[in-house]
Amino acid sequence: MIRIDMHTHIIPSWMPDYEEKFGYGGFIHLEHHKPGFARMMKGKQFFREIQSNCWDPKLRIEEYATHKTQVQVICTIPVLFYYWAKAKDTLEIARFLNDDIARTAMDYQGYYVGLGTLPMQDTALAIQELERCKNIGLVGVQIGSNINDRNLNEPEFQPIFEACESLGMAVFVHPWNMMGTQHIEKYWLPWLVGMPAETARAICSMIFGGVFERFPRLRVCFAHAGGSFLPTIGRIEHGYNCRPDLVAVDNAVNPRDYLGKFWVDCITHDPTMLRYVIDIVGEDKVTLGSDYPFPLGDLEIGAFIETMGLPEKTLEKIFCTNTKDWLDIH
Repeated sequence: MIRIDMHTHIIPSWMPDYEEKFGYGGFIHLEHHKPGFARMMKGKQFFREIQSNCWDPKLRIEEYATHKTQVQVICTIPVLFYYWAKAKDTLEIARFLNDDIARTAMDYQGYYVGLGTLPMQDTALAIQELERCKNIGLVGVQIGSNINDRNLNEPEFQPIFEACESLGMAVFVHPWNMMGTQHIEKYWLPWLVGMPAETARAICSMIFGGVFERFPRLRVCFAHAGGSFLPTIGRIEHGYNCRPDLVAVDNAVNPRDYLGKFWVDCITHDPTMLRYVIDIVGEDKVTLGSDYPFPLGDLEIGAFIETMGLPEKTLEKIFCTNTKDWLDIH
């Protein structure tokens, strides 16, 4: 059975010094301080240490083989979205990152499938780069759960979704820029609490904002099993029913009706929760994802799913078929 891990992150082994080039700070560069390791630095501020499996395609393939995985969908690290920067600068960086991903997918055909990144803060430039992504062989794009604190239902993003639908480009929504981070910095809460909330924010915004109504052929997958959206769908639906004057102001369709119309990855770290996710969105809409190579991910790449006693047909859907459907790569 072929396994496609549709949620992995990659970075070029070298990044230009964009702070020096653009004349302002906040951009990531790499310090390769010892063999196989690099520090991600924001100017002089340490952000995260990463290992060579974050940039070495051959090493990644070898690691994946130990977990019976053959194909990896690769996209950039959300900290490199740079939606806050000047749009023309974000576009330049996006082109650099997208070219690296496309080159990796081309050099290692059959092992990698690429998703691009866009300067989402500028609609015209985002569509321009989306079209280029398709032309260089990428099959979709990864976007953030919000764009500079603006929700995904806002009018400026609708032409981008329309273009994704028209071009047949898949969309992967990943949490970032977690709301309230300044109030929950201790205990790693932005990653443990903020990220699931961010994904629920994105899903609710797209549902209540009518995105799925306007673009029914838009193929969207949400990270981390949809975050806190699926566990709280009862509350969300109840809010829709009891206060339609506040909730259903832009879309009169019950949010529960959209279950099964978008994909989520399987990153729950918990068999009981994954059974619930499969039950509520359907076995056709759950994809294998790991968040490799980061430690909060499922670095055994779905090993826990094999212990759940799921039918072989269901396993094949999760491990392979559903991702092919989302990416339309049959």
